[in-house]
Amino acid sequence: MYLNSIKPGLGAKKNKLRVGRGIGSGLGKTCGRGHKGQKSRAGGFHKTGFEGGQMPIQRRLPKRGFTNINKMNYAHLRTSDINKLNETTITIAILKQHNLISRNVSKVKIYKSGVCDKKIKIQNLLLSKGAKELIQMAGGEIS
Repeated sequence: MYLNSIKPGLGAKKNKLRVGRGIGSGLGKTCGRGHKGQKSRAGGFHKTGFEGGQMPIQRRLPKRGFTNINKMNYAHLRTSDINKLNETTITIAILKQHNLISRNVSKVKIYKSGVCDKKIKIQNLLLSKGAKELIQMAGGEIS
């Protein structure tokens, strides 16, 4: 291979379109720009979304947020927080009663952090693997 034998790939180079060279070329007179109007003229440029001076749709529509109605509000608790409670059974209702979670929380997950040396029964709560082992080692049960 020599430098003088290198050529671009097939279809990589296109010949420049020569417009305005007579009616027989198919691109004479209006040169493929149609008749009149901003786009037919030299320098006829407008921004994306420009509607000829009319208020654009992105400015006419109201700015609204999106609230997912199916969103689940999760709360995270430590095993040390559960250990402080003077309860034998732990449910979401009891956690709300003791102000450990807010009223709009629908799911709670307990993580292993600190100690848990009480026999407690956990109902309808999510647990991490470490928290599950810790509670079961203390003699508690999970349902």
